Amino acid sequence: MTDLSGALLNTNRRSNWIRLRTFIMLRWIAICGQIVALLVAQFGFGLELHYGLCYMAVGVSVTGNLIATFVFPENRLLTEKENMAMLLFDVLQLGFLLFLTGGLHNPFSFLVVAPVSIAASVMPLRSALFLGGLTIALVTVLLEFHIPLRTQNFFILRVPDVFLFGNWAAIVIALFFSSLYSRRVVSEMSSMGEALAATQMALAREQKLTDLGGVVAAAAHELGTPLATIKLTSAELMEELEDNPDLYEDAALIRQQADRCRDILRSMGRAGKDDLHLRKAPLSTVIEEAAEPHMGRGKEIIFDHFDLLDGPEILRRPEIIHGLRNLIQNAVDFAKNSVWVETECSTESVSVRILDDGPGYPPHLIGRIGDPFVRYRKSAKDVKKRPGYEGMGLGLFIAKTLLERSGAEISFANGYSTLGERSAETGPRGAVVEVIWPRAKVDAEMNASAIGKGDNPLHQS
Repeated sequence: MTDLSGALLNTNRRSNWIRLRTFIMLRWIAICGQIVALLVAQFGFGLELHYGLCYMAVGVSVTGNLIATFVFPENRLLTEKENMAMLLFDVLQLGFLLFLTGGLHNPFSFLVVAPVSIAASVMPLRSALFLGGLTIALVTVLLEFHIPLRTQNFFILRVPDVFLFGNWAAIVIALFFSSLYSRRVVSEMSSMGEALAATQMALAREQKLTDLGGVVAAAAHELGTPLATIKLTSAELMEELEDNPDLYEDAALIRQQADRCRDILRSMGRAGKDDLHLRKAPLSTVIEEAAEPHMGRGKEIIFDHFDLLDGPEILRRPEIIHGLRNLIQNAVDFAKNSVWVETECSTESVSVRILDDGPGYPPHLIGRIGDPFVRYRKSAKDVKKRPGYEGMGLGLFIAKTLLERSGAEISFANGYSTLGERSAETGPRGAVVEVIWPRAKVDAEMNASAIGKGDNPLHQS
């Protein structure tokens, strides 16, 4: 499988994915809310505040937004430093307004959580921690240092100390919880989206190879007739030119080159014919085809086909072949000496079990195997066992996704085979992967109409 660039799948790049237009829109919403709150406080409740300084703070936000709107293109993608500057300004501007309007006695003090949550979602961890720490320090300072809220009668509005401390604790807890929650959710969504994109790339690559083979097969078929004509004509010329050695050699050369073209097209078209026309194959053949690229890598691959005397012909699709190939590759990568591929068929299901004699899966990660970007073998010793690979944890995810797309259920475990007569002492004790399809999903006879039309029944499951 073609390796994907780590830069493409780097989650830190999310900080470069936010447009300036997004910040401008959000800031306009905040400005409108701040102006409405000040107007209600001034004319609705008659509170005595430093309205000049308050409107000045709001005016700074308005000025910044107008400059950003008219100087820079709205679709500009902000860098990490620019994103940090925008969020830092929002925190400081809101902190200044809270200082002028009662500090944590102001019920709107909880809004300081919003910029930190955004930072946790899109910024690198270092920047998010810096902004979160600064915000906690800011609300802590506002506990003691602020201009109190006063009514028209200069009565000071304040909450009891126990509620004031509760507000501070609630803000700090909300900062931690909302930041961790949003960062976790966005990271998982981003990782899953990137991994699914990688899966589609892998499947598209496999499909392109299949299509290319079909083109080669078609070209070989179409060129067969003119090459046969050239060969026949050259043979007749050789008979006519036996008395002219020079021309006879030219005719013989033409025939020789026609034979060479036939041989080249035959060798190129063999794989194409297999991919284009062989839409079904015996289960054992498909399994061995999936394992073929890894049979010369120094590990013995043993095939055990149980109950396949009357086994079915299954759909030979890129999803199945590529998914099984990834599972076999993973087993070969970490096996000590041997890999076992066991197949079994019944009237209800078709199953494939892949086992190796390697160290097996880490027990604490078995439940997460198949998740994208889970790297469960990182030691130098393991790297030596798998030279040439810089795994991103996508191989098993791609295999699991493709095979589940074909209707299979996949399970991962550690242990040894339970098929046949192999004992626990002689069987593999490493990783075990079991793939089970309902027979109706892969049996070629049950999908004969779809094969005849050239459709892919797997995409309809």
